[in-house]
This record gives sequence, structure tokens and C-alpha cells, in this order.
Amino acid sequence: MIPEPAPHSFVSSEIPACMGEEALGRAFEGAPEAMLVLDPGSDTICNANPSALRLLGYDHETLLGMRVTALHPDQVPTLIVFTQAVQARGRDWTHALTPRHADGHALNVEYSGALLPGDPTKILVSLFDLDERRRRLVDTEADAHMRAGLTEWQRMERIFRDIERENQLILRAAGEGIYGVNADGITTFINPAAERMLGWQASDLVGRDMHSTVHHSHPDGCHYPHHDCPIYAAFRDGAVHQVDTEVFWRRDGTPFYVAYTSTPIRDRGRLLGAVIVFRDISQRREADERLRNALAEVDSLRQRLELENAYLREEIREGGHHQGIIGRSPAIEACLRQIDLVAGTDATVLVSGESGTGKELVARAIHEASRRRDRPLIRVNCAAIPRELFESEFFGHAKGAFTGAVRDRVGRFELADGGTLFLDEVGEIPLDLQGKLLRVLQERQFERIGEERTRTVDVRLVAATNRDLKAEVKRGRFREDLYFRLNVFPIGVVPLRERREDIPLIAQHFLRGVVRRLNIPDLRLTEGDVRRLSRYDWPGNVRELENIIERAAILGVRGRLRFDLPEPDEAAPPRPPMMVERSGVAPSTESERRARDRADIVAALGLSQGRIFGAGGAAAILGVKPTTLASRIKALGISRR
Repeated sequence: MIPEPAPHSFVSSEIPACMGEEALGRAFEGAPEAMLVLDPGSDTICNANPSALRLLGYDHETLLGMRVTALHPDQVPTLIVFTQAVQARGRDWTHALTPRHADGHALNVEYSGALLPGDPTKILVSLFDLDERRRRLVDTEADAHMRAGLTEWQRMERIFRDIERENQLILRAAGEGIYGVNADGITTFINPAAERMLGWQASDLVGRDMHSTVHHSHPDGCHYPHHDCPIYAAFRDGAVHQVDTEVFWRRDGTPFYVAYTSTPIRDRGRLLGAVIVFRDISQRREADERLRNALAEVDSLRQRLELENAYLREEIREGGHHQGIIGRSPAIEACLRQIDLVAGTDATVLVSGESGTGKELVARAIHEASRRRDRPLIRVNCAAIPRELFESEFFGHAKGAFTGAVRDRVGRFELADGGTLFLDEVGEIPLDLQGKLLRVLQERQFERIGEERTRTVDVRLVAATNRDLKAEVKRGRFREDLYFRLNVFPIGVVPLRERREDIPLIAQHFLRGVVRRLNIPDLRLTEGDVRRLSRYDWPGNVRELENIIERAAILGVRGRLRFDLPEPDEAAPPRPPMMVERSGVAPSTESERRARDRADIVAALGLSQGRIFGAGGAAAILGVKPTTLASRIKALGISRR
């Protein structure tokens, strides 16, 4: 009596009549190949024969309870491709599927699939163990060799003999020295190149301890123990060792530097010894030594040149201290003292003054007197930058960040890294960009436009303006927090009309430059010229004076300058004669002088954090003796806090 088939039985009611269900079932069950019946639509394993159960390691109930995809974890796309190919073509095969064995390891098999006769929704899959197939092929070949008898063995012997002869030819032709040692350090072979370099014959070295023969001492002649030898370490730790700082010793007792590689020799996981490949690098070492000596000489010359350049730069700085700032008036003297006070620090400076008064000269003087003088002073004219380009000008941009950004651009903050950034006309920065500037000043970090990388900069900031920024803050046109950030150390540049005694000096300086540049000889300032220049109020300040001097030189006749200046306003009330010097500027009173001295001492104490003595103390900043400064502090009633 034929039993009823299981719900997922391989047997189908549509089996051809020529073969009964019982016979087909016996063929399926007794097949030596592993076979599975799969239903791709429902992702089920419908049946499996005993060979499949043995190959996969599952029992019948467990395997039939599994999903097809569970048998092939992480291979669902490959499984879908295979089953669809079988359904489309009627049959297909693949090596890409690796079913998971019951103990967890992946099997190396070949899948051969075909549609199940009578039920095209199911697939009959045969699994062939590729490792088992490979072993059978090896056994088959071995059996064929055995059957071939003595002739085949003789042929193989000839092949091995030819291989050995070729290897010997290669060893003899090699330019590097090659020798082998066993696990006891005894030499087993040596090639002719090694014989030539070492001065020994192979017959002299084979069978001897190689280390004690050619590798027994360090380059300085001291003993080299066996246990420190990297060559012997290769067959102890199983690692490849490369060395180029040691010597081998020739038969005549002379050493030569070698670069060698010691490679372990293994047989079925067991370390048997090592093979050493070496070459003579004495000439290379000599060339390297000559190169090092030459580089040392070049480095010595470079250092000497740098010292000389540093000395010359210092001489230039000493000779050109506050270069470009011309004048002897009390206002200029006070300005120079402020420059000297703040230059040695990294404090932010706000230089204010009318247009043309020389604010940039003050910024340059601060930079040249600072420790950043060997790094660049980067100037940004904020009034000349289009509003939409402010951010790119300050911070830079990445290629493609916006239309027209055809390459990466470095911003002014990045250019000034390690140096000084001078923001001229800082009051012209748009209000919505002032916050970004404030963030960079506070955090020392920024990002280029179109780039996510945050960059860090070390920049000392000097800002200049001809506006009243405090009034701009009240009008809402300038951020108050940015104003306080910039106004750490304010320096005011006095307009030219308030320091008329400097006009002759500045005019003479400009005249010398014009004579040299325009090649106009015999031009000079007369006393009448100086009086005319001193009476004028100079709304354009020093810049206007420079232009007037150049125009007067061009219009000059027979060595006389011709000035075209408006006459002073006769209706203006004259100054009291007792309060005017011959130069036209009122001198400071005693109370003003004491107030100025007090302000300078307070500023110096603030920079030195209340210290008077020592390097960086208030006395050193002001250039006076500490005892003198202590007396002045006491006399003026200043608290060191």
C-alpha cells in the first residue's frame, strides 16, 4: 500500500504514468546527489533527500521547516537571480550560492536547478560538493599516475631534475648573495654571488654556524649575540626581517655594510630555517655619508645666512623705527608711545582719525614692532569690497561654491595666519556680516564658502575707521558687541591742523620723494612756503599735503615751488597770543601732562597685569627704571590693581 504524500512531498499527482510515485520516490530518496525541492513563490523547502540532509547537517523536520532564504543568509539577491533564471530557461546552474551548514559554516557547492516535472512553480535543485569533487579529481590523477607505472615516475623524476637544475642556474646567476640556514643556524647552501662577497667557498661554509662565521660582530666590532640576530629570529618568530644597518665580515677580517632580508622557510606549518638575500651597500653608505656632510655644510651656511639676515633686518628696523610716521609734536609723541605700549602684545587695536591722517602707517608700525613682524601684514580696504563679496574676501571660498568660483580661493584671514590683519574703514562692513566677523575674532575659527571644514587661525587684528563708531552703534548701524571687541586699545590719530608744527617736516619729506621720483632738481621749501602751508587747515590731512607738494613741484619755476592754496578765513577769530607757540600749536599744561602720564602708566599696568619689575613688566614697557616707575605710581596715587 502506497502511503499518502506529506504536505510538501516531492511526489506530485502529475507524474507521468510510465513511472509510479513509489518508484520516483525511491529514486529521489536513494539518489547519491543531494537534492532539494524548492518553492520560490512561498520561500519554502518542500522536500530533501537523505544526501541533502547529510551535506547540510540538518534533520528532515528541521530542514523542511526552514525558509529557503534562511538557508542562504545575506544571499537573497543571488538566490532570486538563480531561481528566476531556472524559471525563465527551464534549467540553470551557479557556484555563487553558499548554503549555511547546521554548524554555521558556509558550504562550497554547485547548484544545478530545473523545473519540477508536472509542477513548474517548484524547482528541483541538485547540490554538488565542489571540495569533494576536487578531492576526487586529485585521487583520479594520482590513480592515473600509479597506473602509468615506472615510465610516468621516470618522467616526473626528469621534470624534478630539470626544475632543480633551473633553480641552480637562477641561484648562480643572481647578483645578490643568497644562503640558507636550518633551524639550528647551520648553513645549508650558498650561491656564487655570496661566495664572491664573503671571500669563502661554499664548501667552507656549508655545515658551519653562519652567524659565528660572518655575522659575529657589530659595525663597531663589539660582540653580536646569537639571540639578537634578526636572521635567526626569522625561523624563531616566523616573521620576515629586513635590515640595512649591519655588516658581514669577510674571510680576510674586513667588514662591509649589507642590506639583507631573512625569510622563514616552512613545511606544513613547521619552521625549518631561513633563506637570506643580501647585497653590498658600502658604496651607497659612503654616498649617503657624503650627502649628509654636504647637507650639514649647506645647513650651517643657511643658519649663518639667516643670522646675518636677522641682523640686517634688525638694523633696518632700528633705523626705520616708526618708519613713515613723521613729526615731533606732542600728539605724535603720544601716539608713538601708545604704539610702543601695545605692539608687544596681541591686543586688538582700533585706530581712529580723519581720512588721510596716516592710520595705515600706525598699523604698520604696530606690526613691525610686534613679535609677528616676520609674518605678513594683510590689508583689507572694507570700503572697496562689493557687499556680496565680503564673505569670500574675508574667509575664501571652495571651487564651485557659486557662479564664477572656478577655483579655490584663500581668504584674507587665512593669508594673515600668524601675522596681522589690518581692516581699513571697518565701519563700512555690512551689518549682517559683522556677526560673522565677531565670531572669527572670538573663536579664531571660520569656514570657507561652500566648504564644511572648520579652519583655525592665529591673527592679530588692527582696525581703522574715520567714523565715530560709538555714534554708529547708537544709530543701529554698527554692532555694539563688535565695537567693544575692536575697541580694546584705541589709538586716535590727530588731524594735521592740530599739529601744525609737523607740517614743515612732512612737507620736506614729501618734497624729497617728489624730486627723486620726477627727477626735478633744485627744488626747495622757503620760509614763506612753510608759513603758507602752516596757515592752511588741511581738510584732506597728510594725503592732501602730499598731493599739494607734488603739484607745486610740477608747476615750479627756477627752483621755486608754486602753491595753489586757498587763503585762510580772515573772519576766523585769532587765538590768544599767550597760548600759541611760533609753530601755531598751544603747549600742554601741567595738568594735561600729568593726566597723559597717568594714562600711560595705567595702560602699561593693565598690559603687565599689575607687574612693575621683570621682563614684560610695566617698567620695561614704558622704558623706565622700576624704582622710578614705583615713585611715579605713588606720586600719582595709582593703584597697581
